[in-house]
Amino acid sequence: MPNIILLGPPGAGKGTQARRLVEEREMVQLSTGDMLREARTSGTEMGQRVAAVMDRGELVTDEIVIGLIEEKLNGATGGGFIFDGFPRTLAQADALGALLDRHAMQLDAVIEMQVDDAALVSRITARSTCGTCGEVYNDLTKPIPADGVCTSCGQKADFKRRADDNEESLKQRLMEYYKKTSPLIGYYYAKGKLRAVDGLAEIEDVARSIAGVLD
Repeated sequence: MPNIILLGPPGAGKGTQARRLVEEREMVQLSTGDMLREARTSGTEMGQRVAAVMDRGELVTDEIVIGLIEEKLNGATGGGFIFDGFPRTLAQADALGALLDRHAMQLDAVIEMQVDDAALVSRITARSTCGTCGEVYNDLTKPIPADGVCTSCGQKADFKRRADDNEESLKQRLMEYYKKTSPLIGYYYAKGKLRAVDGLAEIEDVARSIAGVLD
């Protein structure tokens, strides 16, 4: 089964599409943020290292993140891996490539979710997520149900807005993405791995485009 990276700026819909691939194809989502939170409370040696770094308010090193990913590669079975939130830099891309080589695995595709910045800002400042399952809603295109019951998990949910889902914060996050992460587009294009989809299309259309890449 394929191993893929979902690449795109904050708010491009990577998390939504990753969840679909997990449900529909039994792929394993490797989300950096989720792995760090899980490790911090695990009590393992790696978890203690993560907790110590985070408690000092420092950034977790690439070495630690690669170690967490390697633990998942060693223990998981399923329909391929989705790398979500990693790599973010060229150095991390090199490290991930070396890790996959050690495990005799390959990266099959890097799917770039292309977006228009102005439309993205408009979309993100209007979004909320289900506090139970993380399903994304939007004031304009997919409003929160009037009865407060999430259409995905069926629970009466506490719908949340991220504190940094405002125009000023989002523009700062986009600047950071273009500085550090967008060089990966050229990196993976040169390796023949890059595929592009329209990240601002309807969710179903984006899913079909991704399925077309994988199939």
